[in-house]
Amino acid sequence: MSDKAIELHDVDLSLGKGPARVHILKSVSLSVERGEAIGLVGPSGSGKSTLLMTMAGLERPDSGRVIVEGSDLSGMNEDALARFRGRRIGIVFQSFHLIPTMTAIENVALPLELADMPDAFARAEKELHAVGLGERLHHYPSQLSGGEQQRVAIARAVAPDPAILVADEPTGNLDEKTGGSIVDLLFALRRDRGATLILVTHDPALARSCDRTVRLRSGRIEEGSEDAVEGSLAAGA
Repeated sequence: MSDKAIELHDVDLSLGKGPARVHILKSVSLSVERGEAIGLVGPSGSGKSTLLMTMAGLERPDSGRVIVEGSDLSGMNEDALARFRGRRIGIVFQSFHLIPTMTAIENVALPLELADMPDAFARAEKELHAVGLGERLHHYPSQLSGGEQQRVAIARAVAPDPAILVADEPTGNLDEKTGGSIVDLLFALRRDRGATLILVTHDPALARSCDRTVRLRSGRIEEGSEDAVEGSLAAGA
């Protein structure tokens, strides 16, 4: 088995149609080791979130190859890609994307049921306990704070025990204290489960917590020092 969790080879991606079409990613190549924590940083509009979504199989490149856990995503149809993503990749968004008419445990159990995993509700309960929400299993999103909602979203992401966890500005809608606890939780889950962690962030401290930072500018990758990363983040704030 390869020691690479993710490999991107000369990836180009454009979004939009006609005159509104924009070239977002430009000849992007990147390798991520298994178990590595990567911070994706750079000015707003540099392509960080698009790169993250491409790694997660939520965006398909116009050209190039995206290989995740040894599988070439370009060779999968939409159904196969959805099944692969559901089992191998956990995704956490800035906006929590919880279903408002479902309780915390139902939100976590639903993707497990859709993936035909056994004991979906038992696994969901275990993961909610793991993120500190054992007393909030049957609360609806409207009854939870922002930090609690993000914890539900994290529990949902890690419940299938994915090899890769990706997070797009996971603290962006939270206050500093709550955001800090979410960061601690993500890194603890990564450490305890041996998962690969990819984060998009504007937070210099969060970027420095990663094993490596990858800086984007105008859709291209530049790798720089911590000082260079911090300067880039300040410029894009």
